[in-house]
Formats: sequence, structure tokens, C-alpha cells
Amino acid sequence: MTVARQQVTQARRIVVKVGSSSLTTASGGLDADRVDALVDVLAKVRSGGEKEIVLVSSGAIAAGLAPLGLARRPKDLARQQAAASVGQGLLVARYTASFARYGVRVGQVLLTTDDTSRRAHYRNAYRTLDQLLDMGAVPVVNENDTVATDEIRFGDNDRLAALVAHLVRADLLVLLSDVDGLYDGDPARPGSRRIEEVRGPDDIAHVQIGSAGKAGVGTGGMVTKVEAARIAAAAGVPVVLTSAVRAADALTGRATGTYFHSTGRRSADRLLWLAHASTPQGSLTLDDGAVRAVVQGRKSLLPAGIAAVEGEFSAGDPVELRDTGGRAVARGLVNFDAKEIPQLLGRSTRELAQELGPEYEREVVHRDDLVVLHP
Repeated sequence: MTVARQQVTQARRIVVKVGSSSLTTASGGLDADRVDALVDVLAKVRSGGEKEIVLVSSGAIAAGLAPLGLARRPKDLARQQAAASVGQGLLVARYTASFARYGVRVGQVLLTTDDTSRRAHYRNAYRTLDQLLDMGAVPVVNENDTVATDEIRFGDNDRLAALVAHLVRADLLVLLSDVDGLYDGDPARPGSRRIEEVRGPDDIAHVQIGSAGKAGVGTGGMVTKVEAARIAAAAGVPVVLTSAVRAADALTGRATGTYFHSTGRRSADRLLWLAHASTPQGSLTLDDGAVRAVVQGRKSLLPAGIAAVEGEFSAGDPVELRDTGGRAVARGLVNFDAKEIPQLLGRSTRELAQELGPEYEREVVHRDDLVVLHP
């Protein structure tokens, strides 16, 4: 057995992500046989009690299409949210019934990026998932599409799965699709070869990666899966990418799909979410000194280093920090409303405290709420 497959068999906490096309028919609606087949595999893997499974499942919007008389996934947000509202209940009910055949309970966990980029919310999300696993349940995670706005266009839950794998400190991420791995060309064309292992970005720099499939029930594709694999691998979590019909092989270490070796160190840092899951609500332009302090010195952003502000945001929102050339160098959670910042530009915190009050003697973005994008 190769080192890669040995790591799969030794993984104790595993995040499994399954896409809409693997659970539903092209016309919408859940395929009970497909759901049961996946649950059969997951239940068997965890049956000895040595392994824990977190399931990140797409399919809520797709499951709601047929009941609402929709032929395809709608493009407008309101109807997507309506389909998610109907489909989410159907999806979890199907999983609940299917896992019940094995005496296993499921727990629904709906997340938005806001739940996991803010410190307190991040801790709560981890505690909930960890407690469900400790109690022997299978968490079924999805984005909260019913109320999401920008989040609903986040991607086919692939990136969410990578971030959940990081959040729960998983030993392995398995991405299940309708394609049995990453190929060096169009899988439908003769001569295309499946890439068995990826040790770093350079291994696939030459590969042209396709987008979403023809079924029209999902939003992802190989692009989002490879991006998710890159995020997870950089956070110290190895990844197996394969088809849903080969889930059993993927989870038992047999040679299937594409294995992405971990490329970074494992951490419990919620800032991975801030970097990859948040949607900036505005931007702050920094002078050269502030850029050096934030990027190289890993310092907090003080009002004296801010040259300009754009956008409408509230305290606690994510914002981009840009250099004078307009390049985003960092992202952080801001401590002031956008309308407050113009009066702070270029001024010291001591001066601001004397003029405006002691609550202004603080950072605009604290270093604990800041992630560097371009060192």
C-alpha cells in the first residue's frame, strides 16, 4: 500500500462532500437509491466506532426543484432560496431515514460564512460539530441557502467542505463527484489520463480544468473541487477526489481517484475562513508604511496608516486592505463603521482619543482579525 493510501486508512475523522448530481435526477428531486447507496458506504466505514464522518451535502436546491414545478435550477436568488427552503427539509429527512436503517442519528448544521469568520461564531460552530461527533451522530452540513445572499453563489459546497475539514480538524477530506478523479484533459476524450497523485500546485499547472456539468442541478465543477483540494491541502488536510460510485474504494484506501497530498501545516486558525470564505464589504487603502507593518510585521492596522476608504460596511464586517496600487494585500474584520473612518484617516489613536473619546484609542483592524493575502 502506498503512503498516500495508508494515510487514508489511518484517518479517524473524515469529511465527505457529495454534490447535487450524485444525489438527484437531472430533472430535480432526490434519488432515494443514490442516497441509500452513499449512506450504506458511510455507515459501514463508521460501524466499528473508530472513524467519525462529517457529511457536507449539496442537493437542497436541486431537491426542491421538482416539488416547486421548476425544470432547472433558477438563476434568480429569490427562487433559489425558495427551492432551498423546500429541498433542505426533504434532503435531511431522506438522510435521517436512510441512516436510521443502521441505528445512526443525523444532525443538521447550516452554516454561512459569517458563522465561521467571526471568532465567537467560529468557536460555536466547532463545538456543535464536535459534540455531535462525540455523541455518535453524523453531522449533515450545508450552507444556509434559504437566507444566504452572496453565500448562495459561493460554489457547489466544495470550498465549504474544505473549510469544514479545517474547522473540525479532520484527518481526510473526500470529495465525491460524477467524475472519478482529475484528468489531464477532457475525461470524455480518448487519451486523457487520470492524475493519481498531486503533491503540489506545480503538478497540475498544465491542466485545463472544466466547469459545471450538463445536468444543471449544481453550481460546481472540477474548478471548485481542485480549489477546495488546494485549500484543504494547504491547511494540512489530504484530499481524495473521486466519483460517488467509488466512495467505498476512496474511504478504504483502494487506488481510486486523485489523491492530493497535504502541502501545509495543520492549524486551528479561523483566519482560513476569513481568507477563503468571506465577502469583503468595502476596502481600506493603506500607505506604504502601513502595508509593511501589516504584511511584513504582522501588526494591527492603525488609523494613521489609512489613506482612503470605500464601500458601506459596519463594525465587524470583513474588508479588503489594499496598497496604493489597488492590490488587495490583506483582509480583516473592521472595528468601525464606514461612516466613522474618514475622520480617523492619518491620525494617531492618542489624538483621536483626546478629541473623540477613549473608545477611539484602538486599532481599525486588530492583527488577530487579519489575514495576509500576498506576503
